[in-house]
Amino acid sequence: MKVAVLKGGRSLERGVSLRSGARVEDALDRLGHEVVPIDVGADLVKRLRAEQPDVAFVAMHGVGGEDGTAQELLEILGIPFTGPDAAACARSIDKVMAKAAMRAAGIPTPDSFAFTQTAFRDLGAADALTDLEGTLGFPLVVKPSRGGSSLGVKFASAPADVPGALVAAFSYDDRVMLERFVEGREVAVSVLGGEALPIVEAIPAEGDPYDFEARYEIGRTHFVCPADLSPTERSAITDAALATCRALGCEGFARVDLILGADGPWVLEANAIPGLTDTSLLPQAAEAAGMSFEDLVERILHLALSPAGVS
Repeated sequence: MKVAVLKGGRSLERGVSLRSGARVEDALDRLGHEVVPIDVGADLVKRLRAEQPDVAFVAMHGVGGEDGTAQELLEILGIPFTGPDAAACARSIDKVMAKAAMRAAGIPTPDSFAFTQTAFRDLGAADALTDLEGTLGFPLVVKPSRGGSSLGVKFASAPADVPGALVAAFSYDDRVMLERFVEGREVAVSVLGGEALPIVEAIPAEGDPYDFEARYEIGRTHFVCPADLSPTERSAITDAALATCRALGCEGFARVDLILGADGPWVLEANAIPGLTDTSLLPQAAEAAGMSFEDLVERILHLALSPAGVS
């Protein structure tokens, strides 16, 4: 089968995407497929029309790939592709939109407020900070509304920390979210073909936050898969993750990040195109389920070519 691997692009997650794409290409080659690597740019449509692949494997992260942009073009061209469709990607990458869908479905997610850079600059949103800080309490989390890999995410332990955290978040997106901090264990559920894989727990070294560096630098984070959980905890986490994928329309595969607090799981976000690097969580979960990386890639391809992304 002729498989176009879409990777790179111009997002801030380009480096991670190139690593994901290269690993996928190696696996596809070992599986005997004809691989067409495409570092996505202005010639994407021309390249796809010239190559006429049977399917596209989307290994792009962040804006341009994980937000539905590339998927919209693939839908126009009639090329099957891996992962959720364009609409689900657009819902998932926007944390404000995703939280609204979660709340409508009754899925627990931490309280939050969001505003744009325009509101902050032109409408006096800064004067409302004390109100929302009083509602959310401290510590709180400041993050860009769109994006992944924890880029631009900052923790504010006191009011004095908020301005700097906002500046950092606004450097990644023109809309930011302030979210109530939930103390607990950081877990992730990868969903493949509507089924949850074993839960991964991320334990940053020396109590560091699970930020971009902790995600992708080997040794910065200790991963446990399957996570050491009680049957009740495991069931609650899995149910919340599957419900999130249904609410956002994520078919094929996705990853849901959660915090297991004292009162149960809280969904933070869903990743429509989760990483496939050697430190990424989806491959770790698949391995714990008895799947090699080649098995995982082949299954993802199968789901892309199956009706409604199911096996």
